[in-house]
Amino acid sequence: MNGAIDERDRIRAAMERTLFGRPEHSNGALTVVALATEAGVPRNALTQRQLNLKNEFYAKVKERGQPTDAETQLRKQVVRLKELRTKDKAELEQLRADTEGLVRAVNQLTLENRQLRGLLSTPDPAVRVLPVQYIPPQAN
Repeated sequence: MNGAIDERDRIRAAMERTLFGRPEHSNGALTVVALATEAGVPRNALTQRQLNLKNEFYAKVKERGQPTDAETQLRKQVVRLKELRTKDKAELEQLRADTEGLVRAVNQLTLENRQLRGLLSTPDPAVRVLPVQYIPPQAN
């Protein structure tokens, strides 16, 4: 028997087992990877040599009206990513608002620092420099 014909027969038999929920060598997922495992052929047999069988398999899966496992997983991932994007957007808006407030505070402190340094440089400053006290770090 020709190798290509044997391969096609094994893929067709695997399609039948998988589509009817009786997989013998795979997890029964409606994917090309599971179909290749079920048929005992490399994945590229379906993605390169036997494209018509891969398309036929997906057409039969679609006829059943059920999304493939890969599609279901991707849809879940899309929902999760959209939720993360919404959360990230809110966090980014908060960070932008915080940044504006921090910039204002830094500017105010810079201005006050300049004023105090100016007072210190006068002959009789009204401001005294306080000694720095060392405060040891607290143990947790």
